Amino acid sequence: MTAQRFRCTACGNLTRFDVVLSRRTRAFHHYTVGGELSVEDEEVLDEKLEQIACRWCGDGDHVEPVSAEQAEAVAEDAT
Repeated sequence: MTAQRFRCTACGNLTRFDVVLSRRTRAFHHYTVGGELSVEDEEVLDEKLEQIACRWCGDGDHVEPVSAEQAEAVAEDAT
């Protein structure tokens, strides 16, 4: 799955968020003879965003998804 970009409309933050996700995955678990685990070929079957909050202002009610193009435009306007 593609990483989702977010923006806090309360403070303008585009870079730091506390995100809680639930994921269901399928993966190949390979254990060495010594018992060390290596996880390979992990596939995300389902992903649910449960909670998100802005790390700057703590607001979770004003965080919205944005496209990469929107995020770049907002960042350019800030400079």
